Amino acid sequence: MFVLHPDRFLLPSYRISPFTTSDIAFNNRLPDDDYISKYFDKRFRNKEFWYTNNGREAINVALSYYNLKQNDIVTVLTTTENFYISNCVTSEIEKFCKWSRKIEDGTKIILVNHEFGFPFRGLPEIKETGIPIIEDCAHSFFSNDPDCTIGNIGDFVIYSFPKMFPVQIGGLLLSNLQTRSAIKSHVVNIDLRYLRNVLSYHINREEYIITKRISNYNFLKKLFESQGMTERFQLYPGTVPGVFMFRINNQSINLPGLKNYYYAHGVQCSVFYGEESFFIPVHQALNEHDMLYFYEVINSFIQKTTL
Repeated sequence: MFVLHPDRFLLPSYRISPFTTSDIAFNNRLPDDDYISKYFDKRFRNKEFWYTNNGREAINVALSYYNLKQNDIVTVLTTTENFYISNCVTSEIEKFCKWSRKIEDGTKIILVNHEFGFPFRGLPEIKETGIPIIEDCAHSFFSNDPDCTIGNIGDFVIYSFPKMFPVQIGGLLLSNLQTRSAIKSHVVNIDLRYLRNVLSYHINREEYIITKRISNYNFLKKLFESQGMTERFQLYPGTVPGVFMFRINNQSINLPGLKNYYYAHGVQCSVFYGEESFFIPVHQALNEHDMLYFYEVINSFIQKTTL
């Protein structure tokens, strides 16, 4: 049994990130460890990388490399080709220049967003344009595509650690450029120590994180199909989902209202604007009872709004 319509001071807290309040104490107890740097050296084949405070800062640092002018354009391409794009991305671009959702004469950079862990298809074709590419892998730290192109095509690649690990800060900027740059880490030493300790611990759970997210995705898929809702993305081999996104399939559901209702029950979520789709958490810290709670909340909303 679940408590619905709880007092607002007694809400649970389910985030898109796997971070929970208990991770504050757990992370604080972790010993000093820099195994994560060795992991990155091996995974990225000794390419340059820099820690940042978050994914937004990683985007900002990457864009600053190109000496963009006010009337230049950064073209944003996404997995779904939907017009939806996070304000976290567009607000950073607007600090430098204009942005567009299509390649134009003034396009100086193409920012490819591997949305919610689902790889963008067609990176090699985009590479053939000769326009520099930045890959946004904020939700796609462990995801791959059949040709292993994700994270290997762009001049720069952006990662956001809280999207995949139970950590409150941290991003990574990877360079695939052949020449060394003068970029430096923007993270203060105490935060860098914290990041290395937490990531060094959790990277040893890589297989579990991947397997659990896929298992959770399939569990939610089955639950929501019983209400006539279907997955928005197909889960191809190599994909590690950042969220569970589902289509409502022309059902009369007020999605902005559903978003408010989920938040009133302590669940971070959002409408996938431009489509009749919606997304909720899927991360490795969830168990089946947590996901059953998500299901009961939407059932409650449907019953309440169709009476």
